[in-house]
Amino acid sequence: MMLNNNVTEFILLGLTQDPVRKTVVFAFFLLFYMGTLLGNLLIIVTIKTSQALESPMYFFLFYLSLSDTCFSTSIAPRTVVDALRKQATISFTECVIQVFSLHFFGCLEIFILILMAVDRYVAICKPLHYMTIMNRRVCGVLVLVAWVGSCVHSLVQIFLALSLPFCGPNEIDHYFCDLQPLLKLACSDTYVINLLLVSNSGAICTVSFVMLMASYVVILYFLRNHSADGRRKALSTCVSHIMVVILFFVPCIFIYTRPATTFPMDKMISVFYTIGTPLFNPLIYTLRNAEVKNAMRKLWSKKLISDDI
Repeated sequence: MMLNNNVTEFILLGLTQDPVRKTVVFAFFLLFYMGTLLGNLLIIVTIKTSQALESPMYFFLFYLSLSDTCFSTSIAPRTVVDALRKQATISFTECVIQVFSLHFFGCLEIFILILMAVDRYVAICKPLHYMTIMNRRVCGVLVLVAWVGSCVHSLVQIFLALSLPFCGPNEIDHYFCDLQPLLKLACSDTYVINLLLVSNSGAICTVSFVMLMASYVVILYFLRNHSADGRRKALSTCVSHIMVVILFFVPCIFIYTRPATTFPMDKMISVFYTIGTPLFNPLIYTLRNAEVKNAMRKLWSKKLISDDI
């Protein structure tokens, strides 16, 4: 639909146009999204209600689960509904909102992962000063800075999206709105905008990934001086964090650090970090963390007792 040579809505082609495969997409996204909600909300409730999980590490884990929930919600529900429709359309305004929410919560997750790495570095490398350095006020300020930084990053994405002129066609070869597929529809030279996109999103992903992996190398090096029991517990926590970092950053780096060219596997890689990672995060943190599992058991026991009463 056109208005003064401007596209006012887009058609999302989705993952497939085949009716049978669209049913599979519907079931897949619905199951993964429900699992994401259940897992992350369980972690959120457990951390908020358990006195045993009041350390800075779980303070940051709370916000990681919150960002995962919102990040997945910005994409999955609409994809589920679109899989049932013959033609999935999205207005220009809704598309811009989705770009903002996707990048806001995705960037927030990156910053929270960095804060979790900082927390582990201080806990392992400066244990005597841990509670002084990572006190509640400092953690609150760091999270606030993460929210502000994510907002600035997302506003840059919105500015880039609004600067693109769209004259048609209006078919987005993707299942959600993002700058890369929008660049292909713009009726102007997008070289500069693509360069800004790579230097913004691509740089954030790549630099953050290198910083995180370097920090965990330093942490693992310092673990040599710890006792066997302390080393085993810290190593288990760090391995969990490293798994989350790799699962999230590798697909993002592949998508956001190259020119505006598309490959057949782009959509599947996007599925992995937009739907898969928010589901895997709570699984990784609960299955590998004894304190979280114990807190969940106590929460469940309290619920059963209250139900009996």
